[in-house]
Amino acid sequence: MKQIAILGSTGSIGKQALQVIAANPDQYQVYALTANNSVDLLIEQALKFKPDTVAIANPDHYRKLSEALAHLPIKVYAGADAICQLVTATPIDIVLASMVGFAGLCPTIEAIKAGKTIALANKETMVVAGELITELALQYHTPILPVDSEHSAIFQCLHGELDNPVEKILLTASGGPFRGMERQQLASVTKEQALKHPNWDMGAKITIDSASMMNKGFEVIEAKWLFGVPYDRIQVVVHPQSIIHSMVQFADGAIKAQLGAPDMRLPIQYAFSYPERLKSDFPRVDFTTLSRLDFECPDTERFPNLALAYKAIERGGNIPCILNAANEVCVRAFLEDRIGFLEMSDIIQRTMETVPFKRKSTLEEYIETDAIARETAQSFII
Repeated sequence: MKQIAILGSTGSIGKQALQVIAANPDQYQVYALTANNSVDLLIEQALKFKPDTVAIANPDHYRKLSEALAHLPIKVYAGADAICQLVTATPIDIVLASMVGFAGLCPTIEAIKAGKTIALANKETMVVAGELITELALQYHTPILPVDSEHSAIFQCLHGELDNPVEKILLTASGGPFRGMERQQLASVTKEQALKHPNWDMGAKITIDSASMMNKGFEVIEAKWLFGVPYDRIQVVVHPQSIIHSMVQFADGAIKAQLGAPDMRLPIQYAFSYPERLKSDFPRVDFTTLSRLDFECPDTERFPNLALAYKAIERGGNIPCILNAANEVCVRAFLEDRIGFLEMSDIIQRTMETVPFKRKSTLEEYIETDAIARETAQSFII
């Protein structure tokens, strides 16, 4: 019975992970649940799954959470430090890192140092500090199993290939809700339009990132660190059906692809059960009704965030950290109707050009860079 800690249990990935656990009660047990602000849903989850520990990042919700669970033998904590501490608990086998944004970095690092298997759904961790995370994972012999559908697909394609040389990674993208729109149309799109993803059910932040293609840029950076493939051998291919989740091209020209219905429970379950595959009732692809699979090049003039991500990983150092911080500020501002869709890219680029470059950083220096970049991006928002 694997004991699982879910960081960000009230988000889209966290909720689907709990569905996987509920469907496999003989395989998995919830040890810990955490949330940022969604205290009511966290209480509901705790009452159903009865974990050993729950934590809420926002201390303002501690009293409500504690009182609601007072009749159960569940430990209740609040604050970011508490979340960092709970991941080190001895019984935990797997930590699902599905917190949104920069907030997932420190608890993931603590889980790595504690030797927990990391099921990684928080791509910002690798974007911000991929070099540091890679070094720590090697130092502490901690496996990192990707949960993003694209990186899970690459991981599955590489399984069994040993040292066979990889020529190229083909990272697929749905194109989001604005695929095919002209740039002048993008200037006036609303958050309501951006939040309507054609294929995937995701949280607000990642859905906006998908619409701007920043999410795909983040995935290029993450793939570089997870698989040790240079960024210039990671090609983004728009595939609107989201059936092929990604591909790997080998030195002999052969290409392996992982296919499946667009359902995040599949890569979540695979990360939990690896190297085994458990039976599931997830949707299957019916090739008799699938009439076509389309592919096209991404347009970085209409979606410059993808180009900014490639520039960030080409320069390296703390630039991806700056990219992420500025993006988080811009996405929040867009969701609050303070800036337009295209303004996000302009502000991110200006922030990348303004914040001082640092070639190699400690965790403390990444935290400092993040704070400076957020302040800088905020100053560009009128």
